[in-house]
Amino acid sequence: MVLRVAVIDRDACNPSKCQRECYRFCPPVKMGIPAVEFKDDEPYINEELCIGCGICVKKCPFQAIQIVNLPQELETNLVHQYDINGFRLFRLPVPVRDKILGIVGRNGTGKSTAIKILAGKLIPNFGDYTRDGNIDEVLEKFAGTQLYYYFKDLYNGRIRVAYKPQEVYLTPKVVSGKVKNILKSIDERGEYDVVVDALSLDEALDKDVKELSGGEVQRLVIAAAALKDADVYLFDEPSSFNDVFQRMRVARYLRRLASKRYLIVVDHDLAFLDYISDFVSVVYGSPGAYGIFTRP
Repeated sequence: MVLRVAVIDRDACNPSKCQRECYRFCPPVKMGIPAVEFKDDEPYINEELCIGCGICVKKCPFQAIQIVNLPQELETNLVHQYDINGFRLFRLPVPVRDKILGIVGRNGTGKSTAIKILAGKLIPNFGDYTRDGNIDEVLEKFAGTQLYYYFKDLYNGRIRVAYKPQEVYLTPKVVSGKVKNILKSIDERGEYDVVVDALSLDEALDKDVKELSGGEVQRLVIAAAALKDADVYLFDEPSSFNDVFQRMRVARYLRRLASKRYLIVVDHDLAFLDYISDFVSVVYGSPGAYGIFTRP
């Protein structure tokens, strides 16, 4: 038995500029079986009726379709699905207090989705994309595991999360002012001087955010997250825009920050992750279609 995953990239799909090849060439459709249907001029693939022949994948002029066969056993590990024929995430990485969990994988395989779930910004729906996720269901699904206790404390407000997003290039568009004023205003741990020195931000303190280099913006956002008084620190791509020397400074500081806290780092730099992480979880899959997290 296989678990069939049919994904349609809605941004690429353009039914008004094609001949509906996914429908016209589908063998089940030719036999009267509605494996592909159009609703409101949008195609939908019924995964239970799809035979996985891959003809629609080859015929689509926009390369908007992916059909993937996965082991049936993975169905019980489905954590989140965005929509019908949408991206699916299987399993989650498991954070451990006082340790650094590194996460690595290709773009589009669910790293940021997992981070949002662990930050409490996204409640997993376990495949039922027709409704919002339910906290009680999350606790029930993960009962008896380390993630149960993590989510229980997260949802009950016993642990606080500080999140450093990947898209730091947007910072100058939404934040203004001098670096020193920004950091002092959000310093909840009394660590302003320590963080500025550790992340080599001395020369940037009197600059406006719009005057910063890419590396300085990255370290500013890292510092902003680190100055929060939190129990869980999530850093998405903290090494990007920095040279090798600045990456080492970031890594050394994050290792200190991890003491008695949960700390999770997503990054593409394997050397950086190897240096900083106590253990690593790899996410693999097909970009835009599905992602599967390995056990650490």
